[in-house]
Amino acid sequence: MRPSHRPSGFDSLSLFFILSLALIGLFMIYAVEYPDAGTLFRLPITTNFQKQSLFVIVGGFLFLFVYLIETRIWRSFAYPLYFFSLILLLAVALLGSTVKGSTSWFIIAGFSFQPSEFAKFTTTLALATYLSHYTTQLKQASDRWISIAVIFSPVLLILIQPDAGSALVFMMLFLVLLRADLNPFYYLFALLVLLTAIFSLQYEGAWVISFVLFLAIFFLAYKQLQKTSWILASIGTAALCGVILYQTTSYWSLFPAVLLLLALSVTLGRQKQWATLIILMLAVAFLISISTGTQYAFDQWLKPHQKERINAWLNPEACDPQGSLYNLLQSQMAIGSGGFQGKGYLKGTMTQFDYVPEQSTDFIFSTVGEEFGFIGSFIVIVLCFGLIFRTLHMAEHMRTPFGTYYAYGLASVFFFHVLINIGMTMGLMPVIGIPLPFVSYGGSSILAFSLMFAFLLKLYSERRRT
Repeated sequence: MRPSHRPSGFDSLSLFFILSLALIGLFMIYAVEYPDAGTLFRLPITTNFQKQSLFVIVGGFLFLFVYLIETRIWRSFAYPLYFFSLILLLAVALLGSTVKGSTSWFIIAGFSFQPSEFAKFTTTLALATYLSHYTTQLKQASDRWISIAVIFSPVLLILIQPDAGSALVFMMLFLVLLRADLNPFYYLFALLVLLTAIFSLQYEGAWVISFVLFLAIFFLAYKQLQKTSWILASIGTAALCGVILYQTTSYWSLFPAVLLLLALSVTLGRQKQWATLIILMLAVAFLISISTGTQYAFDQWLKPHQKERINAWLNPEACDPQGSLYNLLQSQMAIGSGGFQGKGYLKGTMTQFDYVPEQSTDFIFSTVGEEFGFIGSFIVIVLCFGLIFRTLHMAEHMRTPFGTYYAYGLASVFFFHVLINIGMTMGLMPVIGIPLPFVSYGGSSILAFSLMFAFLLKLYSERRRT
């Protein structure tokens, strides 16, 4: 029998990705503030570059501190840390400082702290701890509801602030439940609900409802009945309704689809597939209510600036180029002007003349695109996704399920940040104020991700092989 031994331990490749992104972030923030960025050693520390340099240094020490502590200590305090972060989220909503309409910050001596960033770590830690407990089985309803509550508790407290962008980040932790063998059907249905809500804000209601009806029809015709005649009838009805809808957006154009759905339902009833029929009808009714309710909620509940952000993403032609669409247009122009090789470091005209708002934080990627072009943008994307794939690799090579669930949680959160931040600078995603990890300006983000990745690398270093 071969003796147990420790593998190589520390994952230097992940550290390379992290340090590269942090260094790129410092260079880009310096470019945004040039020539007034100053140096780290000049007091007082007032510029974003000086503060970010300090955050990176502190983040390095935090990384080292966390790495030197045994992971079992963090795991034993997972739940107390989680509840402490919930208290901080409630406290900041009641006592915090309001910045850009969101009461999400504690500001002390010129430095700000955002508790939601710390909560990403504690929520991921608590969720991994609960899922890895030997008694937890997601097949049991009670365990599913507890897991959902762990994720939703910080979401609800963050929505009070309100900070919808940060709240959405936590929703990505549901992917951890998928890795823990939660039924994939829930995710498919959630995706369908999301698409229905998005389409409802972009298209006429008749189009959205027809989308829902035909999904139900194709599901019945292909999955349940599996007859060519029904499939051909479904395709023909879809084409007929599409032609009628193109001519008029009247709901009467859906009449052929409704008749076919009723015919399919009668056929299922004769085959006594009542459970399938009832679940399908409830799902159709629910999705139709989502379609009609989304537009109502958009009109009645959202604030003007929230409506403008959504319209800038889904309906840019309806937005004012000098208003809600201004940030996005300037960002796209900056990225496009960089071309293939970019204008060169410190030579970006839109960067130097502050044409792009929030260029150190939300739109930092536009600086990369203008000064380093497609090549620089591609390198940043490769570094980000390299770190994501490396995290997933570590997840599948952990010694315990706890490590696997934690790594998947971190990968999900990091992926969402990268997807939204880079996507919103190009108009592919809504502008919701999500920073690019290690690159965007922000002490809370730097420290939180330093903490999360340090714990991940420590977990990975503790694995054993036989």
